[in-house]
Amino acid sequence: MIRIALVAALLAAAPACATPIDDVVAAYDALGQQTDADAGPQWPDMSKAAADRRTATSIALKAKLDALPPSPAGSEAALTRRLLDWRLGIDIEGARWDEDRIPFDNGDGFFNTANYAAANTVIRSEADATAWIARIRAFPAYYAQETANMRRGLATGFIQPRPTAASVLAILRIASDQPASASPLLAPFKTLPSTIPTDRQAALRTDALAAVEQAVKPAQRQMVAFFADDYVPHARTTLGASSLPDGKAYYAFTVRRSTTTDLTPDQIFALGEKEIARIHDEMEAQMRATGFTGTLPEFLVKLRTDKQFYAPDLETYIEKASEIGKRIDGLLPLWFGTLPRLPWTIRIKPPELEGSSGGYNLGDPAKGVAGSVVVGRASFGDPLFGLPAWILHEGVPGHHIQIALGQERTDLPAFRRRDEPTAFVEGWALYAEQLGQDMGVYRTPYEQFGRLSFDMWRACRLIMDVGIHMKGWSAEQAMRCLEDNTALPDRVVKGETQRYIAWPAQALAYKIGELQFLTERQRAEQVLGPRFDIRAFHDAVLDDGPMPLSVLHDQVSQWIARRSATPGAQP
Repeated sequence: MIRIALVAALLAAAPACATPIDDVVAAYDALGQQTDADAGPQWPDMSKAAADRRTATSIALKAKLDALPPSPAGSEAALTRRLLDWRLGIDIEGARWDEDRIPFDNGDGFFNTANYAAANTVIRSEADATAWIARIRAFPAYYAQETANMRRGLATGFIQPRPTAASVLAILRIASDQPASASPLLAPFKTLPSTIPTDRQAALRTDALAAVEQAVKPAQRQMVAFFADDYVPHARTTLGASSLPDGKAYYAFTVRRSTTTDLTPDQIFALGEKEIARIHDEMEAQMRATGFTGTLPEFLVKLRTDKQFYAPDLETYIEKASEIGKRIDGLLPLWFGTLPRLPWTIRIKPPELEGSSGGYNLGDPAKGVAGSVVVGRASFGDPLFGLPAWILHEGVPGHHIQIALGQERTDLPAFRRRDEPTAFVEGWALYAEQLGQDMGVYRTPYEQFGRLSFDMWRACRLIMDVGIHMKGWSAEQAMRCLEDNTALPDRVVKGETQRYIAWPAQALAYKIGELQFLTERQRAEQVLGPRFDIRAFHDAVLDDGPMPLSVLHDQVSQWIARRSATPGAQP
């Protein structure tokens, strides 16, 4: 899983071009920098006044875009215009809900913004060091804005459920209790360039530590007090988004935004039931291939309890994950014509991020930061037979390939490289899990079952999310889908259920997007026949950056038409 807060780090200068939408694109790119934690010397301005100004600007830009003459059909300008029109529409509609009132889910949110920025900060000069120290000292103002947003949520009933709020309070306490010297905000000072004299390096580190002690730690303690005294006691006792003010309409919006489709919650629920039945049959077949003669529930008990399927420690888990990743790296040129220059690695999640979901942290080619798959310290409690699917999703050819390729398209407008239509980003990563079959990554029936368990996990999300947010399901009722149909450990089942409660509709995007990618590939194979080239197809769907699924469909149609018209095009 990739977080919106991380994707914002993709900002770069807009390309020089000569189309009528240049001014609109440049203005929107500049608007994006105002909420990007890596774009300037201060933290994003998250005040209500700033949000209102951004919305007013978006409305004006949408009107200006609508008034422009049509762009040439099939041109880069036409695609940019369509993508910007979709994004502005979502931004404007989303502003109606004032979602800044809830700046967190069950394991991530505003409290990790500075940590993510620190992970992508490289100090190359004394000026860089002093600028980062200034940002550390500005930390309390950022927390004050987010506190004001949450107080507005409390006053209007737009708040998280109590279990979600309590989980975040626990995370905030860990950060608050952490010694200043262990703060992740000091990580950029671990390695300073030799061009800074040794005595100055020591002084800068002293100044940075003082900034954490004097600014960050008091702000963290105040946030703990706010959550303990105000937020948690007044958090809602209901779970579903439909219980929020005008909640059914809000959930319908989050579904449209996440899936980039017009599917209704009921249609998504029915699709989930269909996918669960399909995957169940495939799981039965793979179970038999292992030689197991019992029932599927008995097999799931075996997979959850047999020590042969688990690493003895985190080091062993990472070693096995690294071997799988390196093996996949060697297969990539057979399946992709264009690969990113930016490498990727596997990193252990720092303690302050332990409550967030494991997944992919994007790198930064300009700063010399590699992309990374992050694992939690409890990850070795996950079954090893699920590792191939997980690396395919979070690493290669999933998130890293898609995101790093987008980062390197410096000729595209910044918003097209930093945007995150969730159905595209997560749908591609889930498609990558299925692509692993074609690539020969899965070597045993157990690993194939691990893939299917992960696929079932995403199918269950379709009924769990809709069940929680529209049908009044309890957490226990929702959990049963994962308990009865997947090999996920109990702690993952519980954690995932809380995630869906805290983040309405986000979990729907994975399966919806994956099915679209599979459909587009099957359509291209059928139409092109011997002219179909899997490497060219993958390049085509990734080359233009992330986009809504309807736009992806049209882009693939154009690619098929061009391929059909190219004499002698062969795989």
